[in-house]
Amino acid sequence: MSDSQESTAQEESFISHLVELRDRLLHSLIAVGVVLGVLCLYPGPGEIYDILAAPLTRALPEGTKMVAIGVITPFMVPLKVTAMVAFVFSLPYILYQVWSFIAPGLYAHEKRLGIPLIISSCFLFILGMSFCYFFVFGQVFAFINSFAPKSITPAPDIEAYLSFVMTMFLAFGLAFEVPVALVVMVKMGIVTVEKLKEWRSYFIVGAFVVAAVVTPPDVVSQLALAIPMCILYELGILASRLVSKPAPKEEITPQQSTVDTQNSSEMDAEIDKAEAEFRKLTGK
Repeated sequence: MSDSQESTAQEESFISHLVELRDRLLHSLIAVGVVLGVLCLYPGPGEIYDILAAPLTRALPEGTKMVAIGVITPFMVPLKVTAMVAFVFSLPYILYQVWSFIAPGLYAHEKRLGIPLIISSCFLFILGMSFCYFFVFGQVFAFINSFAPKSITPAPDIEAYLSFVMTMFLAFGLAFEVPVALVVMVKMGIVTVEKLKEWRSYFIVGAFVVAAVVTPPDVVSQLALAIPMCILYELGILASRLVSKPAPKEEITPQQSTVDTQNSSEMDAEIDKAEAEFRKLTGK
């Protein structure tokens, strides 16, 4: 095959990959759009936002409601929340499209590792968001409202609340991905299990520093982020130990030993022959 034909074949292969990538992106967007349309019909953006705001509204004084300062805020904010929920519901199909695109280029052992990593990462991220919603928010909002003076009435803005919730969801979702990150780094050879054990104390300090920066200034939410990170770090070490099996030692059979001995003898004979010829030529 000539160079021009090879170049043409490579270009066609590259274009076919781009076409496949475009199709899978379109399928993912269509899936999100379909789920978004269904959620807009039932239960509706307003009901979905009320569910998201339930931990805060329960902590507010009786009869107090949230406010919308912007002109289009009452429309856009619930729609953003609905789009986020639609994306979460469509995530399994989106990951299926991603996996179908990259799987043909992976080895068999990479495929065996990839599927559990994808499933576990999705599960842990959703678990982190659920932990934040059902446990952390109730403690945080009750703590914050307990410091409010009696001369004011807390009335948070719905857009500011959405920004706060998204930040917390992202922080807890990523924090719960610690085991997946450790397994990937060990499998890629970036670190070893022994190094992870040595870095345990540094990680604990770093976890509390991250919790102090990301979470509100209350002890409960900081501990609620730091302690699960430390526990998940230990689980990540255990999982990394399972996937980082030592390479099996090659056993030398008697046949291999005989062959190695013969090869060594032949090499010695060749060296002696070369030395004899060199001495003959030099007259020594």
